[in-house]
This record gives sequence, C-alpha cells and structure tokens, in this order.
Amino acid sequence: MAAALRDAYSDLFTIRANPTAADRKLIEGKFRSVHNASPNTAKLMANTFYALLEMADLALPTPPKKEDDKPEKKPESEAGVALPRKNDDAADALLYRQRPTLHYNIEIHLPATKDVEVFNAIFKSLREHLLE
Repeated sequence: MAAALRDAYSDLFTIRANPTAADRKLIEGKFRSVHNASPNTAKLMANTFYALLEMADLALPTPPKKEDDKPEKKPESEAGVALPRKNDDAADALLYRQRPTLHYNIEIHLPATKDVEVFNAIFKSLREHLLE
C-alpha cells in the first residue's frame, strides 16, 4: 500500500517524505494549486489522501521497480474492451470487460467583443496547441 500511495501521490511526497496531520494545510494547498480545486474539494482530496495514508506503512522501504515486473498486456478490441485469453474461463473474462477511459472537456469562455480578430486568434491558438 505504501508503494502504491507513493506512486499515486508522488508530488506530495516530494514536499514531505512522511506527511503528518500537521501538514494538512500544506497538502490542501497543493491540491488547490495543482488541480485548481475549490477549498472544499481540496479538503476532500486531502481527506482521501490521509485515509489511505493510515492504511499504508511508510516505514517499509519502497521496493525497486524492475522492468520484468510490467503487467502482461492483454489484447484489446477497438472499443477498449480487453479480450479474454484463450485459456480463460468465463468468470475470468468478466474481469477484463470494461477498461476505464479518460475524456477531456474543454470549455472556452469567449470575451464579449465584436472584434472578429480576437475570435480568430483564440481559435487559431487552439488549433495550434491542441490539434497539431
């Protein structure tokens, strides 16, 4: 658990190697700045981090990562659903059914202006940075 926590929250462990309850405000601030979270959301994120921290034994050394420890890549269909291997039974196949996907929604708040050049510059910049 400690290794997984260090991996998932590596940016927090660069601030404090062994975070304590006294570091809560610092960690909430990190969540607010990095994730642009509201104070309430940052507090909930910190609560999750500290709940996981209670389950982890940070005194144990983190095992070194080996290249051989990479999980076996399972074949996938075009829809992102992992296909079962030939020797899997039906129960094992259900475990690989749906993989999570990430979607990004970009919201643009355009300024109140009648100048077409402003809009052209905004959309040109979006095309250059997102599509190319």
